[in-house]
Amino acid sequence: MSMSKLLKEFKEFAVRGNVIDLAVGVIIGGAFGKIVTSLVNDIIMPPIGMLLGNVNFTDLYFSLEPERTMVDGKHISLAQATDAGVAVIAYGQFINIMLNFIIVAFCIFLMVKGINSLHRKKEAPAKAEPTTKECPFCLSTIPVKATRCGHCTSQLVQEEAR
Repeated sequence: MSMSKLLKEFKEFAVRGNVIDLAVGVIIGGAFGKIVTSLVNDIIMPPIGMLLGNVNFTDLYFSLEPERTMVDGKHISLAQATDAGVAVIAYGQFINIMLNFIIVAFCIFLMVKGINSLHRKKEAPAKAEPTTKECPFCLSTIPVKATRCGHCTSQLVQEEAR
């Protein structure tokens, strides 16, 4: 395959509407993720930590080597433990990330729900064609395609012939 043909195919692929839409979505999603991370870490978690006794959730961890995380009878911070190479389970960070996920998922749910409601409003139900009509002689209801009334046997004039 020649290089010019490869570049032409790549150009066709890259300028398709779906690819550009996806790229815009990824960029906006990345920025939205940073906003949600800041919301959780800087606004939601500090009051929760304060209510729970001034706990910093990002610093909560469970040490797999407890003897290496105690200095003068006090636990060292998560940053100090990881710098020292101690094996830890950082469940506080996991809590923050789970809250980030829940908030992002809820926002996406609301966005999709809003978009779906807009689509439903735009789609007006199609008006169905009538399947029956009234006989002009006896006023009985008969099928639209009837050429003779089934009740009074009158010959009906077709709409196309008029």
